Amino acid sequence: MKRLPTTTAPPDSSSIARLVDRAQALLDRIDGLMNGQYGQRVATDWNGSPAFQWRKRGGSGRIEAVKHLHRISLDDLLGIDEQRARIEQNTVQFVRGYPANNVLLTGARGTGKSSLIKALLNRYASENLRVIEVEKHDLIDLHEIVDQVFSRPEKFIVFCDDLSFAEDEPGYKALKVVLDGSLSAATENVLIYATSNRRHLMPEKMRENAETTYLDEEIHPGETVEEKISLSERFGLWVSFYSFSQQQYLQIVAHWLGHFEMKLTDPARAAALQWALGRGSRSGRVAWHFARDWAGQQKLAANSE
Repeated sequence: MKRLPTTTAPPDSSSIARLVDRAQALLDRIDGLMNGQYGQRVATDWNGSPAFQWRKRGGSGRIEAVKHLHRISLDDLLGIDEQRARIEQNTVQFVRGYPANNVLLTGARGTGKSSLIKALLNRYASENLRVIEVEKHDLIDLHEIVDQVFSRPEKFIVFCDDLSFAEDEPGYKALKVVLDGSLSAATENVLIYATSNRRHLMPEKMRENAETTYLDEEIHPGETVEEKISLSERFGLWVSFYSFSQQQYLQIVAHWLGHFEMKLTDPARAAALQWALGRGSRSGRVAWHFARDWAGQQKLAANSE
């Protein structure tokens, strides 16, 4: 006798809710086990590294030391002398106890914005500079991060790389409050450095221009534009980065080839220009990638003969 196929009723909303609750409880238990004793936060190893990251597991976050640092130096950053000088000056003021500003680094991709922060850390870590990297979606935890470090003797840069916001993201308002809008006083040992390809950190739309009004030959932006500008204005120091010229790009290529004990020969120069053309960009990142590829090919060929 042939058996009829059985059917299973779809789970109702209450079953799904119970499943979600059980999954969250399991994540919380795992987080407790990973953080040591249940319900207790494992102390941050402040002596383990000058660089840290804010990590969240199971709904709770902690500051974790970064074990393997990017060892780039300030001398490796070419073509951005003016930008480096302004940001380094601000950083020196900060680590030596003088007034300094939050910094927004904006402009072309691959021009050394985030590398400059890493290089400054390597240069001034011996003067008690520390960097805590925070992902954009974790900016809502900024107050908690600041609360954990405000009484420490070190100087902390809270660093957010490649920062931009869609409209109504919660991290947008959290960052505004920490930068300038809180009732509490600013913390003297914390600054925020952020990089972005957008000067105002949010997408700008053509229809927003319609909100602009003209009064006695003065331009008055609409409320939407004012809201977007208000976040970037809370950074005391704006520094813009620009695409490199061909000459600057080749200088950076020569520098990184020298790092691999090679020279910028005519074949290497032609290949470097073709490499940049294929990527549609002449940047420090593109130069670094080319130098690695070229040096690897040449060394492999030389050892294969």
